Formats: sequence, structure tokens, C-alpha cells
Amino acid sequence: MQTVLGATGQIAVELARELSRTFTEDIRLVSRNPRKVNQSDTLVSADLLDASQAGKAVKGSSIVYFTAGLPPDTRLWETQFPAMLRNALDAARAADAKFVYFDNTYMYPQDDRMLSENAPFEPVGRKGRVRAQMASMVLQEMQRGDIPVVIGRAPEFYGPDKTQSITNTLIIDNMKAGKTPRVPVRDDTKRTLIWTPDASRALAALGNTPDTFGQTWHLPCDDDRLTYQQFVALASEILGREPSYKVLGKCTLTAAGLFSKQVRELRELLPRYAHDNLFDSSKYKQRFPEFKVTTYRQGLTHIFG
Repeated sequence: MQTVLGATGQIAVELARELSRTFTEDIRLVSRNPRKVNQSDTLVSADLLDASQAGKAVKGSSIVYFTAGLPPDTRLWETQFPAMLRNALDAARAADAKFVYFDNTYMYPQDDRMLSENAPFEPVGRKGRVRAQMASMVLQEMQRGDIPVVIGRAPEFYGPDKTQSITNTLIIDNMKAGKTPRVPVRDDTKRTLIWTPDASRALAALGNTPDTFGQTWHLPCDDDRLTYQQFVALASEILGREPSYKVLGKCTLTAAGLFSKQVRELRELLPRYAHDNLFDSSKYKQRFPEFKVTTYRQGLTHIFG
């Protein structure tokens, strides 16, 4: 039994598809309101903030994937995310299950240095500090050695369906709606983005490859990093229209935050858009040379083609 915690998000949905397609049909999907992805999925409704519910949801599992998410609300992150993760880790240990943690890069330095798996934790803002705390909890569990633990870390998403990211919200969703895309902060810095189905496929492979455990892995991305100017130009070419976009500077976004809680919640992420984002996934590609990374052209053609 392979169990996905936080099973309604885009990463979890694609993960369930990949697990069924490649590894097993014995899949349990856990969330407050789970929905089947594959016909053979088992559904369990549970609140990970409740330790007993988390324990029951994980019982009998051989591999547990933590893909749970929360809305971009700092107070929610601080009060709920570490508790959810602690309960999930305790439940996996009690079940003697392997633990696969899906992570992001909020705890990394928000500058233009090349980010490998050895990059230091230098969080900017409260959400970054929460993610650093959570990653440290998983690393401590890994060092404890009671159960096998692996971390798969991804940069910012772009992707199909309900993919949630700044790139999707400001650029892709606007272009799909025929509106002018908005570019955060600068249009000339290189972005490393991961195609959400790639992130899920890569995470499934980590969970089902014994020698990956006890390590952190950067999930595989297209190394042909595009600036947002190039990203919009490529999307516009696929759509058959002239490229057009508007850059939202820091001052504009700061002012907008006075009126929008959603924008205020994103402000601590803005420094990363002022610099090249160089996320190194070569370790994963060397271990899994057969993994086919989706190029930006392929991804955008899937969305707009």
C-alpha cells in the first residue's frame, strides 16, 4: 500500500496517476475530502492536525508521500504545517513505512547563486522560516534512521489543470483567458520552473527506488532556463499572437498589498524574481538518466496547443 497525504493538490493527483501507471494499483489517497484519481484508489478522509486520524490513515502503508499543502496564509502555515508534518512522520514511524517528503525552495537563499542539494537554508520571510523548520524536521527523522526517509525538492511550478503558482496565476492563466500576462518584478532574470507532472513522476520514482533514501534530491527541470520575456514570447508563438505583457514592479506589488491579502502573502517571495533562479537538478538526472524532462516548449504546447 502506497499512501498519498494531501491527495487533492495537483502534485498529488499526478503522483497518484504515475504510481498507478508504473508501480502499483494499491494506492490510498488521504485528505479531508479525498477524490479518486484511479478507479482502484482507496479513499480515507482525515485531518492531519489530528494525530490519531493521521495514524489511522497511514496504518498498513509501505510508503507514505507527504504532499499536503495549505493556502498562502502565513498564520496558517506557522500554526498548522509543522504539526501536520510531525503527525505524518510519527504515523509513518508507527507503521514502519518509508517516508517521501515533497518540498519546495522557500528556505533557500533568494539570490542568483547556483542551488544544489547542499545549498544552505537562508529563509527570507515567515513562510520561508516555516519551510526551513519543516525540512529540518524531516532531516532529523532521516538522521534518526528508524524509517527510510527521502526528500524531493522542486522549484516554482508551471503546469496544466489546477497548477498553483505565481507563473500560472499571473502569466499562464491570463494568457488562457485572452488577457495581458503580468510578469513579477523583472522580465530579464532566468527562471527555473518545473512542469508539475514531471515533479510527480520524479517523486514516484524516488519513493520506489531503495537507494535514493537518506538523501535530498532536486527534482528534474529543463536546464534551458528562460527569462519571463522569453517565456511569454514562446507562449505567444504557440498561441499565434504577438507577445505582450506588463511588468509588475516591487512598488506596484507593495502598493497592491495594501488592498489585497493575497498579494501581501506573496511579497516575501518577491526577492527571488529580482535575480536569476538557478536550480541544479543534475544529481537526479545522473541517477535517472532515462527520465525525460518536459521542455518549456512541450509544456506550453500542452497548455496552449
